[in-house]
Amino acid sequence: MEKGELVREIERLKEERNAIIMAHNYQLPEVQDVADFLGDSLELARKAVNVDADVIVFAGVDFMAETAKILNPDKTVLLPTKRATCAMANMLRVEHILEAKRRYPNAPVVLYVNTTAEAKAHADVTVTSANAVEIVGKLDSDVVIFGPDRNLAHYVAKRTGKRIIPVPEDGHCYVHRKFTLEDVERARKLYPNARLMVHPECKPEVQEEADIIVSTGGMIRRAREWDEWVVFTEREMVYRLRKLYPDIKFHPAREDATCIGMKAITLKHIYESLRDMKYEVEVPEEIAERARRAIERMLEMS
Repeated sequence: MEKGELVREIERLKEERNAIIMAHNYQLPEVQDVADFLGDSLELARKAVNVDADVIVFAGVDFMAETAKILNPDKTVLLPTKRATCAMANMLRVEHILEAKRRYPNAPVVLYVNTTAEAKAHADVTVTSANAVEIVGKLDSDVVIFGPDRNLAHYVAKRTGKRIIPVPEDGHCYVHRKFTLEDVERARKLYPNARLMVHPECKPEVQEEADIIVSTGGMIRRAREWDEWVVFTEREMVYRLRKLYPDIKFHPAREDATCIGMKAITLKHIYESLRDMKYEVEVPEEIAERARRAIERMLEMS
């Protein structure tokens, strides 16, 4: 089926199913173009509350689709392919959290939304890269258990002055770990007039060289501050930024900064997901109820 026909069929099925498509900023351009809502994890979590549709097709990785289901238990949530998973989320196991709680029994558990529903069920509150500093700063504890991204934990510790216990010890996003000081040096040479916007999942030494450190939502909000940027996050963010601000220059810091899980979803997968109502996301009620409290607390606090 040609791309144009796929898009028409997707639109027809959306109307027939009373469905909406939610997509993350790292999705392929063709998927971004058919989405009803585009955003980062926090924006999508907010938009997922009380969505006016019967079906949510979630073009993101599995933990995001789980979050949408947790916030919309009565709606059908579809993940277009089971290959859309997050390596970092899968690094954090419940045993890591329980072991940290044994060592620090009075410390609140703060989990990045980039975690499984099962892990979120053990959290006091969830956070995103956009609101982690704000929420950790509001907690009445100087010691915080934080997972799974070690680099985001460093970012939060530096800005809150609190002792952050990372779980697991070396949790990371393999895409953001690719960025090095050599990439910073190359960017400064290639684009001497550009500023560097860096995601807080990048290594501390790369963060230190940034002009701004922001979530992908923050990149969108702050792009107007300058007329040329080098973007240190997943490559497809540049597509979103260029589309929003055609008069501003954006350069990917690395062309190979691609998330395999995000790129697993294609236009064909979206079409087949709507056509066959697959793959339906289910979260056991006991886990969903506990995870929902942590997510809702995040939404209230940020």
